[in-house]
Amino acid sequence: MVTGIKPIGAKSMAEQVELSLRDYFAKQAFKPGDALPTELELAAALGVSRNVVREALSRFKMLGIIESKKKVGMVISNPDIVGTFEKVLNPTIMDTATLQDLFELRLALEVGIADLLFIRKTEEDIAELEAIAANETRGDFFRINNEIAFHGKLYEMTGNETLKNFQRLLLPIFGYVVKLEKEKQVSGKVSHKDLVKLLRKGDKEAFKKGMLAHLQPHYDRLKAHR
Repeated sequence: MVTGIKPIGAKSMAEQVELSLRDYFAKQAFKPGDALPTELELAAALGVSRNVVREALSRFKMLGIIESKKKVGMVISNPDIVGTFEKVLNPTIMDTATLQDLFELRLALEVGIADLLFIRKTEEDIAELEAIAANETRGDFFRINNEIAFHGKLYEMTGNETLKNFQRLLLPIFGYVVKLEKEKQVSGKVSHKDLVKLLRKGDKEAFKKGMLAHLQPHYDRLKAHR
């Protein structure tokens, strides 16, 4: 007998089952690795068919919240938040507003990672950034690759796996940014080479200011389109 879970009505049953199960997982304080009741047990407790429960559970599986294990059944898993987002992120079907939102998120992240960079930077990291900056070449193709390499290295230097993985999701935004810059010909007063110098000889506050100056044309464009 499953306790702590309430039966639901007949309308939008799969959605209601999903909400009910979310509440059940939270109230029962399930942790990764904990086994769940069977589909039949959940169906009986919820007062719905097994097919409805299976549909709701498939949504949790898609999100990485639960997984099936041999000889154990369904268990709570440790979801890969970024990986789940990556599965549904398709830049070819994203509108300009969504691309803009993601780019603004990138701006906020890159100004905010200074603290982690100054905690975890190494001489090898800085040397690699110097090499990337030294190879900067004009032209969209090379510029996009350089942006990805330079800013991707910054994310890597934070040592934060979620940030590193999330950076992958922002890669489609680089093409969008280049398109904007072709129209506006924007260029920050602080270059990649300048940022490397600040990482090597400056402090985190100086780096934050440098990154803001590097990204300032984008902030200016946002203000102009309010």
